[in-house]
Amino acid sequence: MRVSMRELKAHLSQYVVQAQTGQLIELTSHRKVVARIVGVPPTGNTAVARLLAAGVASWHGGKPAGASLILQGGGKLMSALVQENRG
Repeated sequence: MRVSMRELKAHLSQYVVQAQTGQLIELTSHRKVVARIVGVPPTGNTAVARLLAAGVASWHGGKPAGASLILQGGGKLMSALVQENRG
C-alpha cells in the first residue's frame, strides 16, 4: 500500500497497526517511494512463557521472590575498588 507523507502524518497510528498485522506500507514523496514500513513480527514463545505453559513455573503478577541476600559489612568501598582498578 502506498501512502503519502501527509497521509501518514495524519493517520500514523492507523498505519502502524496495519504494518504490525503484516501489511507493507510504502511511503511516498512527490509520488516516488522513499521508504517502506514493515511490522516487526511477534517475539514468539519465550523460554519463560514455555515454562509457564508447561506448568513447570507459575507467576501471579508480582516480583519474583529470590534467595535472601545478606551483605557482609567491613569490606572495601566500591569507590576504592574502582580507583584501584584504574591504575
